Amino acid sequence: QVQLVESGGGLVQAGGSLRLSCAASGRTFSSYVMGWFRQAPGKEREFVAVISWSGTRKHYGDSVKGRFTISRDNAKTTVYLQMNSLKPEDTAVYYCAADPQFTIAARGYDYWGQGTQVTVSS
Repeated sequence: QVQLVESGGGLVQAGGSLRLSCAASGRTFSSYVMGWFRQAPGKEREFVAVISWSGTRKHYGDSVKGRFTISRDNAKTTVYLQMNSLKPEDTAVYYCAADPQFTIAARGYDYWGQGTQVTVSS
């Protein structure tokens, strides 16, 4: 069992940056693959990024590749999403998720945070 709490969302102008954090409870954080997803109003949940247990393997969605960076600190049981060159189409609720297996499919994740709103103004 793991509980996830996201933070760091907010309102930013296009071209700006934000860093999201997701703090996990429990002592087994390093046993979980961590993913970031987002969901805009009226749209399906979209894969953003995933990072492996030790952080050596990462994968990004095509729409964020080259602009977003996922990282993790297992000692702090926290995963981060650095978002640069933000665009209005990045506006969404961002969720972190945890699962023992490496996957980019939302349905594959067992644990989810409550989400944090990111709004990018043009």
